[in-house]
Amino acid sequence: MPTPKRVISLVPSWTETLLAVDIVPVGRTRFCIHPDKAVADIPVVGGTKDWDWDKILATKPDLILLDREENARFMAEQADIPCHATHVTSLEDMALTFADLARVLDNDKLQLMAERSRALLDRQRTCWKPEAPLPALIEWGRRPELRPERILYLIWRKPWMAVSRDSFIGDSLARLGVDIVQFDEKYPAIDLDAFDPETTLLLCSSEPYPFHVRKHLLSELPFSHAFVNGEWLSWYGIRSLEFLERELGTELK
Repeated sequence: MPTPKRVISLVPSWTETLLAVDIVPVGRTRFCIHPDKAVADIPVVGGTKDWDWDKILATKPDLILLDREENARFMAEQADIPCHATHVTSLEDMALTFADLARVLDNDKLQLMAERSRALLDRQRTCWKPEAPLPALIEWGRRPELRPERILYLIWRKPWMAVSRDSFIGDSLARLGVDIVQFDEKYPAIDLDAFDPETTLLLCSSEPYPFHVRKHLLSELPFSHAFVNGEWLSWYGIRSLEFLERELGTELK
């Protein structure tokens, strides 16, 4: 199969990553916002769950880049344009995916990112304590006095939704010494009343729900809570790679 030259990226973190390795997508989603100057000239063909098929066809793509959790299933089921779907749930997955994309797109810089990711795999911080810096912190809402027994990573309100330990976010945080609660579902709706405010810390992500922008909504809750940068923790690709390199103190160039 010839190397794809006209790639549509429907995954914001992969769009940013492709641009970092000198591959300019011919189409993107409206959520592909980084880097802002570079994406400004790339046509928007829809979102992560919807698209304008006429706009897709107008770009004359030879590959659509998707992710199994990010995008709607019907996108991969169409048979007119080849698709490549990723599925990243850990740092190890990210290393393997970089290598896979390097092969598909014939790009040495993606292979280097795979090597940089593998260099982080044996690095692990000790258990986080309240007096230590909190990874990806934007701002404290209410800092805990004692080490919490449970840490919830929140991504939505009405209903409250959390992220489970067995996710890319959970794996990244665990490597940084922060263990979030394990649930049966990866992104469950939860009842906050089921958790003890005195022993539970809420990590309120900046996306997809903009908790930091609406932080007044958290001020009345009895929980200790912090606002964290969701892009650093969930945008697998160049953004999370550079974040983890900064936090874990290693970089391979």
